[in-house]
Amino acid sequence: MKKAIVLSLFLCLQGSLQAQIFKPNFTFTHDDTLRGTITPERIWWDWQYAELRVKVQPQDSMISGSTALTYRVLAPAQVMQIDLQKPMQINKILQDGQELKFRRDGNAFFISLMKKQIKGKSETLTVYFSGKPRVAKRPPWDGGLTWKKDAQGNWFIATSCQGLGASVWWACKDHSYDEPDSMLISITVPKNLMDISNGRLRKVTDNQDNTKTFDWFVKNPINNYGVNMNIGNYQQFSEVFQGEKGKLDMSYYVLPDDLEKAKVQFKQAPMMMKAFEHWFGAYPFYEDGYKLVQVPYLGMEHQSSVTYGNAFKNGYLGSDLSGTGWGLKWDFIIIHESGHEWFANNITYRDIADMWIHESFTNYSESLYTEYYYGKEAAAAYVRGTRRVIRNDRPIIGQYNVNHEGSGDMYYKGGNMLHTIRQIVNDDEKWRQILRGLNQNFYHQTVTTKQVEDYIIQKSGKKLDKIFDQYLRNTQIPTLEYKIQNQELSYHWANAVEGFDMPIRVSFAEGKSEVLSPTTVWKTLKISDLKEIKIDENYYVNQKKL
Repeated sequence: MKKAIVLSLFLCLQGSLQAQIFKPNFTFTHDDTLRGTITPERIWWDWQYAELRVKVQPQDSMISGSTALTYRVLAPAQVMQIDLQKPMQINKILQDGQELKFRRDGNAFFISLMKKQIKGKSETLTVYFSGKPRVAKRPPWDGGLTWKKDAQGNWFIATSCQGLGASVWWACKDHSYDEPDSMLISITVPKNLMDISNGRLRKVTDNQDNTKTFDWFVKNPINNYGVNMNIGNYQQFSEVFQGEKGKLDMSYYVLPDDLEKAKVQFKQAPMMMKAFEHWFGAYPFYEDGYKLVQVPYLGMEHQSSVTYGNAFKNGYLGSDLSGTGWGLKWDFIIIHESGHEWFANNITYRDIADMWIHESFTNYSESLYTEYYYGKEAAAAYVRGTRRVIRNDRPIIGQYNVNHEGSGDMYYKGGNMLHTIRQIVNDDEKWRQILRGLNQNFYHQTVTTKQVEDYIIQKSGKKLDKIFDQYLRNTQIPTLEYKIQNQELSYHWANAVEGFDMPIRVSFAEGKSEVLSPTTVWKTLKISDLKEIKIDENYYVNQKKL
């Protein structure tokens, strides 16, 4: 499905899509604005197709290549923005055989087009680039290219660039609102190695200079940071999964020394697929298949080419992030990074400030996987257990138009917010259909927080706007304050945004519970023989007796 791209987007995205309730002070640069804004030099063209060709030279950590961008003209314009980060360089740019002039402004290049750009027409422009791309410092969080060697002395190379941006290693429109609808990825590597990238392998070419070229083709829209290359002395094994849309090819690429361990550990991949198709609907990329690829870092959610470096252990490098034991029942990287195929690669944030759409839902997918195989109580225990690592340091939503992520709480606090909303919906099948419906309604689209919020509110039939405000735009944990006097319960929400009115289930005595509807204004309830109340622990709130 084509991304919905309209010129009116430009106007609404110049300001914040949502008012922030709590705004930390950050200083943003001119480069941040060029990277994070849908600039006039971006908005006028719709990226339809890309051909990325890269030659990798491990001996000197160099790459060189080209990006051919096919685009549709949405409005007349003569200047185009393309992004490529230092120290990479653009060598030349061609359109219809003519070399174009361009100027560099930080990591953005502004190209003066000679050909008249006519609305509705499709054109192609080719950017040639080269250089030594940034070396990843702490991938995947502080990414770039990772250059390592395996135990046998073979090169083991991979890209990872979420947040940092795809332009760290290839020339592109480096903003998430627009994606090419399909893509060819052609990677040339030393002859003794393989490249594994997104989509399906079309051909392998032996070159005369002792290299090989691997051509991969992606039939679906793909976010730019999801494009990857993984280079090593790989061995492959495969299987076919019978899924909701028929036969799905699942392929695995690992180093020879780890083949036997992978054959055991990667049995969790079809288990993941079965669970997530139940919760979220059909895998979004049947045409491109599913791959799990070993890399020299922890792992990442590259579309149809999920990368893996979790040491073939359950948990997160062998530890349980929830502290409950349930997180040791499955491999964190297989489950979490694959969950991003639905939330990140199928449904992609339009602005990185809304990164919670990727991470909150995918964090919550860990609990849903646990529920599918170990039951509802186990899943609830897992998601509650992750509260111990919530910091409440700053809002989950970042600042718009400057390439700014919100708090890392988008993972565990975001997952607990969704778990809390599930309690309010109080209908497990309706909740499952909401999750599936998100992936159907926003199939292969880039979206905003407002779109996601509005969809959940509409389909649940619940008043959730203040709940989203509380957990996404505020740092306080809502606290149910109460007092009991003369057989009367008084209660209200404290540490809450104005108008916060989340209903909550409480227990008055063993086996007796009731849903209260507190607001920020005190309410009273006549009840006899009441000494204590206990909040349902599946709501992410505090309680305080006064």
